[in-house]
Amino acid sequence: MRILDTLVIGAGPAGLGTALALDVVDDLHYGVVDRGRVGQTFLDWPEPQRFLTPSFPSNGYGATDLNSIHPLTSPAYSLGVDYPTGRQYATYLRSVAKIFEIPVVTEVEVLDVLRSDGDLFTVETTQQTLRARTVVWAGGEFHQKGVPAISGGDLLTHASEKDAWRQREADVVILGGFESGIDLACHHIAQGAKQVTVVDGSQPWDDPEASDPSLELAPRTRMRLSQAQASGRLAFFPSHAVEVAQGGEGFVVELEDGQKVSSTAPPIAATGFGPGLGPVSGLFEQRDDGWPLVDDNDESTIIDGLFLSGAALRHGSKRFCFVYKFRQRYAHIAHAIGHRLGKNTDNLEAWREAGMWAEDIAACGADCTC
Repeated sequence: MRILDTLVIGAGPAGLGTALALDVVDDLHYGVVDRGRVGQTFLDWPEPQRFLTPSFPSNGYGATDLNSIHPLTSPAYSLGVDYPTGRQYATYLRSVAKIFEIPVVTEVEVLDVLRSDGDLFTVETTQQTLRARTVVWAGGEFHQKGVPAISGGDLLTHASEKDAWRQREADVVILGGFESGIDLACHHIAQGAKQVTVVDGSQPWDDPEASDPSLELAPRTRMRLSQAQASGRLAFFPSHAVEVAQGGEGFVVELEDGQKVSSTAPPIAATGFGPGLGPVSGLFEQRDDGWPLVDDNDESTIIDGLFLSGAALRHGSKRFCFVYKFRQRYAHIAHAIGHRLGKNTDNLEAWREAGMWAEDIAACGADCTC
């Protein structure tokens, strides 16, 4: 069996982007596996859901498309849209993988990752056993839904589920007022819901100085929110939910200030995702906030050679939860792996010139919270 220099687990933007950076490292043998198809997370998106960050074909002027995973590509140019749907973005990912001939094997689920003899990783999958000198976990977080740990939390419908987006003519209650919550609220107002109520004690909709969609609402979201508020059918409760109960003709959400809000359909949890580490969850130390701890090379602090790429990446208070953020680390991971294995990484300089390699963590933008 051939031993890979690097095995990338996950064929979404994080996995393919890291693979594209590895591809330019001289004489480095790598492969990519995914338990579904290329871009499976985006294929699983509810149909009405769209990107929050805009795409624009500005590569030729030194500004890489925000949703691109390679300096020479642009989803906006390829797809002809500025805010792609999940299926459109999956089409872009498949096209990039094909054009750059990235070695991807799909429909292969990783069951276990072990550090074996001789400093090699043994990766057990549903198809075969793989061996690699280094591993990059880029499995994404979409499969680990962040449901609030409250009484009756199992009654909630997560924002990632198609049922959260189906048309509801009566009352809609949404827990979470950041981008995904407001996105859903605007969607249901436009679909004709009688009343939409958003519950969030942190009140992210109240800050007019928004600049980072990880911290506050993006300008496009604020524009849509203004239109939704003009309908007179959108209400905000600046409080946290403590219990969800089912009874009578629907559901009741009790808030920490004693108020109650009700809906006929299950309330929606627009509360994000967990780290999504799956079979490598025990191979990373945890930060105080529960997210994986990595060193300056995005490598596990307890298992040498295991790297993390994607939206679960955290450095201090910096959170890389959008493509244009975590793509800054593709070339850095590839450089760290190539240097360790004695490979020539000079060709990665093209990524730095395109603004897609932030070698210094401090250069990765302002602090933010997702």
